[in-house]
Amino acid sequence: MIAEQDEITRERIQTGRRVLRKESAMFKSCLRLPLVGAAGALAATMVALPSQAEECPDSTTCPTTVTFTVTAEDGLKVSVPDSKLIGDGAGGQQITAVLGPVTVTDERAALVATWVSSVDASAGGFTTGGGTPAETIPNTDVLYWSGTASATTGTGTFVPGQVNAAAAQSLNVSRTAYSKVTGSGDNSCTWTPWLVINLPAQAVAGTYTGTVNHSVA
Repeated sequence: MIAEQDEITRERIQTGRRVLRKESAMFKSCLRLPLVGAAGALAATMVALPSQAEECPDSTTCPTTVTFTVTAEDGLKVSVPDSKLIGDGAGGQQITAVLGPVTVTDERAALVATWVSSVDASAGGFTTGGGTPAETIPNTDVLYWSGTASATTGTGTFVPGQVNAAAAQSLNVSRTAYSKVTGSGDNSCTWTPWLVINLPAQAVAGTYTGTVNHSVA
């Protein structure tokens, strides 16, 4: 009888222990759920925070490195008049006229912002009618001088190719119209060149057409 009671007591004790273990596991599981959520929220908050540099003690300078970019815009270009009627003259005379404003714009934002603008005239000269030799004024008779700049921007030294009429050059070969020889960063230069046409004494009457070509590099 006593042995049976002892067996029953042992079974009740074991059953109680199993129940306690199960309830303890459930309790821990319930505690773990909000803790996981809190950890996730904390991680999200930490990601959103800006990166921290060194910590600096009081009465000292605490630096932050700042970075930004300067961009180059539209490169290097030259603009010229589309067309120009420069007047008239008889054979053996000169036609002298302003060609119109020529502008070099340099938006390369370069450390060494130098350039050369060149100029020449039509290889076949200026022609009328059928363009026969008698109807052609050769480009050796077309002279150019740039004069001084009417406007400049930026830093550096701008140099005219031909400072005045006495320095005029024929356009049968490429000539320097204007140049920039020092400076950095964006800049621009505008000049108003002159053309001088030496009309041959035997020139045929007519309206002559050709091109004056500017470039920059």
